[in-house]
Amino acid sequence: MRTAPTILHLDMDAFFASVEQASKPSLRGKAVVVGGLGPRGVVATASYEARVFGVHSAMPMGQARRLAPNAAYLVPRFNFYRSISERVMELLRALSPLVEPLSLDEAFVDLEAGGVAWDERSARLAGVKLRADIRAVTGLTGSVGLAASKMLAKIASEEAKPDGLVVIEPGTERAMLAPMSVRTLPGVGPATGDHLRRAGITTVEEIVEAGEDELVRLLGKAHGHGLHAMALARDDRPVVAERETKSVSVEDTYDVDIHDRTRVGLEVQRLAERCVRRLRGAGLSGRTIVLKVRRYDFSTLTRSETLRGPTDDPGVIREAAARLLDSVDTTGGVRLLGVGVSGLADYTQEDLFAQAAGERAVAEGPVEEHAVAAAEEQPSLAERRWPAGHDVRHAEFGHGWVQGSGLGRVTVRFETPDSEPGRVRTFRVDDPDLEAADPLPLVLRGTEGGDEAPGTAAQAVSSVPASLPKSWSGSGGGAATSRP
Repeated sequence: MRTAPTILHLDMDAFFASVEQASKPSLRGKAVVVGGLGPRGVVATASYEARVFGVHSAMPMGQARRLAPNAAYLVPRFNFYRSISERVMELLRALSPLVEPLSLDEAFVDLEAGGVAWDERSARLAGVKLRADIRAVTGLTGSVGLAASKMLAKIASEEAKPDGLVVIEPGTERAMLAPMSVRTLPGVGPATGDHLRRAGITTVEEIVEAGEDELVRLLGKAHGHGLHAMALARDDRPVVAERETKSVSVEDTYDVDIHDRTRVGLEVQRLAERCVRRLRGAGLSGRTIVLKVRRYDFSTLTRSETLRGPTDDPGVIREAAARLLDSVDTTGGVRLLGVGVSGLADYTQEDLFAQAAGERAVAEGPVEEHAVAAAEEQPSLAERRWPAGHDVRHAEFGHGWVQGSGLGRVTVRFETPDSEPGRVRTFRVDDPDLEAADPLPLVLRGTEGGDEAPGTAAQAVSSVPASLPKSWSGSGGGAATSRP
């Protein structure tokens, strides 16, 4: 363990939903839910205003709609979220060469390795500056935790939410952790938490009191040892700058079970093509092709085939996925399909016979390629062209976003990140003056220095609902806490 809180954990506040609120003035301060909108969709992110109603990530979208029927339900814009994430990660890499991204909106930073922090005061100043820089560059808020270990830094950032900063000073960790729920510790999910509760263990302090031997008896050797160490605030894991990618995969969940075997085969071919694009985009190849099938009864099957050498050839991967599908019974219907590649490498050693076969299939089978395209076109025009929340531009009314579509009509609200809430208009889905558009930047380039005038987007946007305090200070269990 370190003697100073120089490990930083950043977690952007309700990231996807906050981006949508920043993009859409009419949604600021209102409940926003981002995720799949179909019958089997799940919540990706909910704004803090939506969380008041009990909506949370990974919840079935149908349940979310029942809890918050008046919320705005939007389809994710992952490319836009990724572009904003890249700007945040650039700020983190300016602090240290050791940045460990966990997702688009979350990362660890070793401040000591960057020479920007060596004690509690310098670490706090680095955290305060980072939060200000993120707001200036993106118009969004992030919560920061600072501690002497990764586990405690992550717990601190969770305590800081939303839009805050919490420092856990070395020497105060045990007192801070003691009254917390066992679910606070990494790796303690609902099942483990329930198992511990039945044994009379509900807090971190009770884990310590139970002792390592009892935890091993309850949870097994590896989990028991690890959990006891975490309860004692022991965590020596380093911040790792580059986390090795173990696999590349894509999958789709279907609103209606697919029963037709031909359609299943075409979907697998389409997923293989998408997987190859993602593989090549990362500059990788792989030896093991994996097929995932979730059937009508929720049973999930995986099949894999390992090639003689790594490949990124679409023909080879399509053929392998098709062979794997031949071994799976899909008679009752399929609700999810996925194709992945593992055993990754940064070079290829092609199977020339398979590649040649793949090229022949492409040359001799244009009908199949058309069929794959036709399968992708199956959703209605309105659903394909006008997903809720996505950007559009009208020749007369300018930039806007889709509020909804159906029955041959699409409803658009015309506004931009730095405008007042805009007006709503309805058009035919095939209106020639309406077209899809790229998202607009959340913060004007000229205002990124942090000296923007009052009323600009960077100052106006906050993911914190009006009912939550925007400043707070205090201490608990010896932890130094600050929300500047």
